[in-house]
Amino acid sequence: MTIKSASFIEQLKIKMDNYVHLVYKISKEFPLDERYNTTSQFKRASLSIILNFIEGFARKKLAVKRNFWEISYGSLQESKYLLSFSFKENFLSENDYQKATKLADEIGAMLWRSLVPLRNRDE
Repeated sequence: MTIKSASFIEQLKIKMDNYVHLVYKISKEFPLDERYNTTSQFKRASLSIILNFIEGFARKKLAVKRNFWEISYGSLQESKYLLSFSFKENFLSENDYQKATKLADEIGAMLWRSLVPLRNRDE
């Protein structure tokens, strides 16, 4: 594999999958009046992380791969803000907040590590 080893990519996908399932689990406890606001956006952003990563991984052209992975990274940052916002609004417990934040930070570091080699490569 040219970008990263298969085990690194698999570990990253597992973390992304765990994160989106965690977001779906904790957002079930959000207030009902947030169903079409914060809850919906939080779920979409977290799901977008793994979906864009997988789509980028399937692409041959490095510029296209980089674009999808950058979108994935942007969605991660969006979900991290929504995580913080939700915690400040008392939509989730401190334990869930800490668990999700730790996982999001791990994903961010791994995703950034995957993106850096693609940033300056020409096709």
